[in-house]
Amino acid sequence: MTKDEKREAYANDVIYGTNNEFGFDYLRDNMVLYKEQMVQRKLNFAVVDEVDSILIDEARTPLIISGSVEQSTDLYVKADGFVRMLREDEDYNYEEKSKNVRLTEEGVNKAENYFGLDNLFDAGNVQLTHHINQSMKAHRAMFRDDDYVVEEGEVVIVDSFTGRLMKGRRYGDGLHQAIEAKESLAIQKESMTLASITFQNYFRMYKKLSGMTGTAKTEEEEFQNIYNMNVISVPTNVPIQRTDKSDLIYRKMDFKFQAVADRIEEIHGTGQLFLWVRLMWTRLSSFPRC
Repeated sequence: MTKDEKREAYANDVIYGTNNEFGFDYLRDNMVLYKEQMVQRKLNFAVVDEVDSILIDEARTPLIISGSVEQSTDLYVKADGFVRMLREDEDYNYEEKSKNVRLTEEGVNKAENYFGLDNLFDAGNVQLTHHINQSMKAHRAMFRDDDYVVEEGEVVIVDSFTGRLMKGRRYGDGLHQAIEAKESLAIQKESMTLASITFQNYFRMYKKLSGMTGTAKTEEEEFQNIYNMNVISVPTNVPIQRTDKSDLIYRKMDFKFQAVADRIEEIHGTGQLFLWVRLMWTRLSSFPRC
């Protein structure tokens, strides 16, 4: 939409849109020179769908407007070539929960030998250390077709909450360039943040804030403390038939997926899976054909 079209839309009493679009419009409004160039009106009242997903799960997700920075990309290629030689647990350690990757003492020695340095952690090597860390994260913590996809020679981020492609968005702090080096793509120039805001800070500016979701009760305390919002539970129309069981927690992701596979095999053996497929086929077959 053009600015005039957006301004016309915001002039209505009720506006429907996405949290990303509202947030970026707010940032762009704060970058204009004259008040007449703004598109949004005052932030009076918001009704948020799936409110726990936006205000709790994605609360700290930053919306960033950035501009390009003139800087050489050669160091990304060099760091990528070095990282490809490293071995996990020997040269670096990976923390699956936090997605942190750190060089071990052996890894530091290899880096100093590879780049011809006396001390990797000297003040003059801060930029190189940063590039190595980002390259290690790109190789070990960022997975193709999961965290990102490669389309038409570009790295496109996959939204971890919706699974949708976020074209035009880039990872910050050099991570996107490190992934481009990993995938042997043309490395784009780094960007500089011009304006930024999180969903939490944006929605807290509304005079009145409300929302609806099926899973807000578990985050009741956070809604109260962060947004001063009370959670009201609407009872079901009929009694709940669902049986809630305790969570199963596994030490490693591989163990979790193996347990899922074992459970599927177990259910398949009882005939439950076959009966479910048959039931769905019967229902679908009853629909009129076009």
